[in-house]
Amino acid sequence: MNLDESKLDSIKICADLVEASSRHSAFAGAPYLALRLHGYYFENKSEYEKAIDYYLQSLQEARRTGIVSHEKTALTDLAAVYTSDLKRPDKAKEFYLQCVELTKKSGDTRSLVATYTNLGAIYNRLGLYDSALFFMKEGLRLGRPLEERGEEDLTTLYNNMGNSYFLKKDYDECIPYFTKDYLQHSHQNNLPDIWLDILNLADAYTEKSLFAPASRYVDSALLIARKLRSRSKEADSYSVAAKLYQRMGEYKKAYESLQNWYKLDTAMVNEDTYKNIAELQEKFHARERENEKLVLEAEVAKAKFNNRIIFLTAVGLLVTGILAFIAFFIKINANRRLKKTNDLITRQNEKLAELNQEKNSLISIVSHDLSTPFASIDMWTQVLESEDASFSQDQKKALGRIRHSTGYGQQLIRSILDVEKAEVSLRKLNLENFDLRVFAESIMEEFQPAASAKNIHLHLDTPTHAVYFISDKQLMSRICENLLSNAIKFSHPGKMVWMSVSEEKDAIRLQIRDEGVGINQEELPRLFNKYSNISSRPTQQEASNGLGLSIVKRIVSELNGEIRCESEVNRGSLFTVILKK
Repeated sequence: MNLDESKLDSIKICADLVEASSRHSAFAGAPYLALRLHGYYFENKSEYEKAIDYYLQSLQEARRTGIVSHEKTALTDLAAVYTSDLKRPDKAKEFYLQCVELTKKSGDTRSLVATYTNLGAIYNRLGLYDSALFFMKEGLRLGRPLEERGEEDLTTLYNNMGNSYFLKKDYDECIPYFTKDYLQHSHQNNLPDIWLDILNLADAYTEKSLFAPASRYVDSALLIARKLRSRSKEADSYSVAAKLYQRMGEYKKAYESLQNWYKLDTAMVNEDTYKNIAELQEKFHARERENEKLVLEAEVAKAKFNNRIIFLTAVGLLVTGILAFIAFFIKINANRRLKKTNDLITRQNEKLAELNQEKNSLISIVSHDLSTPFASIDMWTQVLESEDASFSQDQKKALGRIRHSTGYGQQLIRSILDVEKAEVSLRKLNLENFDLRVFAESIMEEFQPAASAKNIHLHLDTPTHAVYFISDKQLMSRICENLLSNAIKFSHPGKMVWMSVSEEKDAIRLQIRDEGVGINQEELPRLFNKYSNISSRPTQQEASNGLGLSIVKRIVSELNGEIRCESEVNRGSLFTVILKK
């Protein structure tokens, strides 16, 4: 399992050998190990769908044999793919939580500490820093006795805890954890890890405006990055240096650091991006060629089939009923083959659409990420222009050219995002803790004029106590506004619209009910599709573009929730949104 992507052939050979041996081996874990190696092979080839399929098979095999250590490893493999390769920390969290339960039952303290550490890192990625700290503190409680006996290395746990406090802007708490990591890695003389610890400390001291230690750590980080000959580490060091010098008011050094970061980062982004785009294009064209070949084969098969039918029909006029009976079965077999071919073409078309979506997503993500350096360049250009009294005419002219090029680049990125924004959501969640009762009352007040205009009565049902919920308030508003707007649009004057908020054990439930025109049962499955064409219409010809409910569905998914609808024609509709705490 220590072989990397440079030795893919060796990984495949090992996987095949283990699989062949497992058929004759008395070792119960052999089939599991063969499946896991195949998954590792495809993961290193970036064929993540096949990798996940093999990892799921290894999980099933581990559960069949009852070997708990194999089951935990399979869950960890799946979580790693969803975390690092597919950028799906929400999915990885599910596997790590299963791993926690298994490890608790087995009583393996070291494994439990590692699992809590991984789970904390996942919650950091999800922006749930308090949850991350909850699990990592439990890991720290269990791991400290092991660390004191020299049986466990907790540096990864300390680093993740420091990151949690840093992201919470609690810099006094994060610095001790980064310092512990630094001291331990220094003792081990582990330069890559020392670089990360130093850079974390530089960033934390910068945020605390303690510029002397921050400067020392930034300089050390740059020296180590150059010693390691790592462009990515050097670029990250310059990024923190630019922030430090800007906070110190040394704008010239900040600008120079930003320039160095931009040169390194742009080179790496272009190299990786062009490589990824080329690979995706090649996959796309390969699938396209394969699909065209299948279509041609289907057409040939269909032509042969038609010729055979004509021939058999002519013979059937001359031969006995026995030959006609044989011809009938030949036709059935030919139809089956044609159906299989058409089914294959359909599956290939679906795969082709998925690859095209992957390509579009990559283009959008790259365009979005490039907007950050352009924004930084524009900001520093404005800072320099504010000091233009000290610049020569040539320097002022250079600043103007930088400003013009930055504007052109930003416009180009906006154009790409405008094309792709309907397919890719790039907005970051802005989480805050707010009272759902107060929130619901304000939403109802906003819609009171629209309801009064149609003589529709609004009714709000909330608990008697405060219901605090951590979520993106703006996205929550969009959910309620879309559903309330539809309830009013599709209700006749004089009817009622209800909105209710309730709290469950681990979730909150938001319901909006009306006495409107309702929806046909056969139309409910496609209700949340974009531009869904359903027979129900607003009661007073209000505008409806068919996007509202698809937007609501997407937002609810982003908030890790679910939405469902119950409706009856001429009796009204009930929309229920459930969001996990």
